[in-house]
Amino acid sequence: MPSEDEARNLAPRNGTFWVYLLGVAAAGIALIVATLLRLTAHDLSVMGGSFVVVAALLVLVELRPLMTAGSPDANGVSMSTAFVFALLIHWGLAVALLMQTIATILCDAVRQKAPWRTAFNVGQYALSYAAAWAVLWIFGQRPTPHHPVTISGALLPVLIAVAVVYFVTNNGFVSVALSLRNRSSVRSEFFDNWAYQVASTGALLGLAPIVVIVMERGPMLVPLLLLPMAAVYATAAMSVERERQALHDLLTGLPNRKLLIQSSRTAIENSAADGRKVALFLLDLDRFKEINDTLGHQVGDTLLQLVGRRLSSTVRAEDTVARLGGDEFAVLVHGIQDTQEALDLAELVRSALAAPFRTDGMSFEVEGSIGVALHPEHGQDFETLLQRADVAMYVAKDRKTGIEVYSPDTDRHSTLRLGTLAELRTALDRGELHLHYQPKADLRTGDVVGVEALLRWQHPERGTVPPDEFIPLAEQTGLMRHITQFVVDEALEQLATWWQAGLRVQVAINVCARDLYDRDFASFLRTKLDHHGVPPRAVMIEVTESVLMADPARAASTLLSLADLGVGVSLDDFGTGYSSLVHLKRLPVSEVKIDRSFVMRMDVHEDDAAIVRSIIELATALGLRVVAEGVETQESWDRLAVYGCDAAQGWYLAKAMPGGEVTRWLKDFSRQPAPVLGVQPGPAEQRTALA
Repeated sequence: MPSEDEARNLAPRNGTFWVYLLGVAAAGIALIVATLLRLTAHDLSVMGGSFVVVAALLVLVELRPLMTAGSPDANGVSMSTAFVFALLIHWGLAVALLMQTIATILCDAVRQKAPWRTAFNVGQYALSYAAAWAVLWIFGQRPTPHHPVTISGALLPVLIAVAVVYFVTNNGFVSVALSLRNRSSVRSEFFDNWAYQVASTGALLGLAPIVVIVMERGPMLVPLLLLPMAAVYATAAMSVERERQALHDLLTGLPNRKLLIQSSRTAIENSAADGRKVALFLLDLDRFKEINDTLGHQVGDTLLQLVGRRLSSTVRAEDTVARLGGDEFAVLVHGIQDTQEALDLAELVRSALAAPFRTDGMSFEVEGSIGVALHPEHGQDFETLLQRADVAMYVAKDRKTGIEVYSPDTDRHSTLRLGTLAELRTALDRGELHLHYQPKADLRTGDVVGVEALLRWQHPERGTVPPDEFIPLAEQTGLMRHITQFVVDEALEQLATWWQAGLRVQVAINVCARDLYDRDFASFLRTKLDHHGVPPRAVMIEVTESVLMADPARAASTLLSLADLGVGVSLDDFGTGYSSLVHLKRLPVSEVKIDRSFVMRMDVHEDDAAIVRSIIELATALGLRVVAEGVETQESWDRLAVYGCDAAQGWYLAKAMPGGEVTRWLKDFSRQPAPVLGVQPGPAEQRTALA
């Protein structure tokens, strides 16, 4: 049910609304004038000091509303209702209307309310108290300053009836106004926040008889009402503070996820009425973890506080900046016209972060990636908008564009991708997944030192589906665990066949983050090795640099277990991430693979050649074996050999092939020199030996 103060924030929407407001205001003001004309100076003097004290308290509490936790009214609850109701039942309607009108006009003037709002407030209060007075009159109670009503137990049923009529009438007037403004039903507005309104207004009306009893004892006792009132205000303040803490981030003071959800729902409801859009920005700080790990959490916390303040000062006053956790922030933008307006504001936010942050004599440059989702195009509720802003943010990170608007084409949860996921679930059962193997050879001797197992999906209708299309999707679900089990089983079965045939190569198996962070992965691999009769040294586990460095501490447990098992660990795509040398040195990594993007450009860009050479020198200094991917030319092969790279793989040596084909290739390669290598082969029995 609507609160009384909601009427103070009404804005005219149509002619009916305007006519209604003016009608209520005119009727109420006419009633006030007619009633006050009967009130004389002698009436005021008869009431004496008690009236003066109560009037002063009434104005005071009207200017200082009670703020309570969970209140739907941003302006709080006015305790003046208790005093006005006390004046009504003790001295009559004229006295009550006099003080209510004075308090309302004074309070609205302080809050700088529009005159028409004040007129409506005055009018609807006057009519509500007049309805309550009519109930008193019907029950034979007609108090005046000269004949005040004394409170007794027998009068309690009458007072309850009077309070109910006032409550229903007052909220009825406001509900009609809100229904005209919002184009909603009166019933829905009347019962909105019903429980809160009944509790708060009921408590104030129930306090009125106590105020009357105190007034009857003399003006000196009336100030004693300040003591319980002060306790109520203090308790309410504590509840508000607890609510503030529950709805705000303790570190930055910004709204948290819970408050952001509430604000989003309100914004979405309002957008339906004004025809504008709501945008949700999801912002993640780039490389914040490096600052946190290098300089400590205290510096990181200070930086987050500075970021929060800068974001709040950048957006508009009506927008909401929230911290969702870690280095992730959200911005809720109200009332925008189109996507371009949202992008302009997002660019403003990102530009604001570009200026250096300074704290404790240090300067930091922080960038952020922002994902944008809009209502109603991208979602009808907060949860959907957040999920899609998250998708857009990760696209911005991957593409290094800084800002991206959600697009179904990039959403792993779009209809097409969900269909792909459903088909992938059955692909294992149908035998559509296969392993291909790409050989790698020693750059000094030309000996084949191993193969990398690469997953392929042969779709019955779409043909060969690239791994980039289905592996990232599978990684988001529990399906990846089944795919990993399939890959391990297939690779070890093939490896066992090769070893039995005397082709003692090493197989590299790629694993994802889910595998690496699974504490049972090492024991699972041990069971499979025993089942296939393959020694652990014949297996190399490959993990990407980004996965390993995302959570080195969590990955360390699995890597140490693999090392204890005797399985090697290779760091794939090295050079594309931000590896900490400290972590790299401490973790049981035996090999690094230079990303193909550097190797393939090495022949034409000297900068890439310099990067490759530096990686080889760095890894060698750390005692790590170095493998280059993507070798496609004789020139690249020779240059890598000169740089001191240990091994290489790529089309120059051999493409990825199915198990049967690579078996024939290995046998042929072991029987004769491989002219593509441009090196002198060693003895045949050494060409397929383990490195």
